[in-house]
Amino acid sequence: MLIDSLAVRPLVWTDYRLALLFAVFIPLTLLVWSWMQKSEPISLLLTIYWRVASLLAITVYLLIGGLPIGFITALLAKVLIPIGLWFWVDLNEEIREQPKRSLNLGFNAWRWAISVYCAVGVIVQLLFIRCAFSSVLFNSDACQPWLEPSLMFKDYFHAGLTRGFLGFWGIVGLVIYAAYLGYFLFVKLGRRGRSALHQ
Repeated sequence: MLIDSLAVRPLVWTDYRLALLFAVFIPLTLLVWSWMQKSEPISLLLTIYWRVASLLAITVYLLIGGLPIGFITALLAKVLIPIGLWFWVDLNEEIREQPKRSLNLGFNAWRWAISVYCAVGVIVQLLFIRCAFSSVLFNSDACQPWLEPSLMFKDYFHAGLTRGFLGFWGIVGLVIYAAYLGYFLFVKLGRRGRSALHQ
């Protein structure tokens, strides 16, 4: 059963603010910090993170276009992000063996925090996953608030462009993402396993 519509809007905007904090601002700061500290394992893992997390950006454009598949990609992004951060055996070992500097402590704290955020986010997204499969539900007061942050993003950064045009680029991005993910799963993973350092 969907959450009561009166509770949806505050939930959506809380999720949006947490996503900006944990999925954008903190990892961007950590990436720049890792470059400055010349920490190759953390830099590489954060680069992998940004590739995986690009599905969140694709989701924004899908929701701008009013495409219900955005509910599915939002769920998948929150499943894939923790996997991408913890999957690599060699990077985990390298990071564990580095001196306990501020960067390492900050990175590990963020990695745990975003993993918890994503786990809670998966539960929340599952409550609304039916919005992707029913046009009646998609247009309901319970589902439409999920589009509001994306539409605000459009107003700020793409005011002169139509929703349909931006939604089209969301689909293009999703096709490219799916192709790259498929290539990784069926080709690269078999060749190198859970090693990220030796590509």
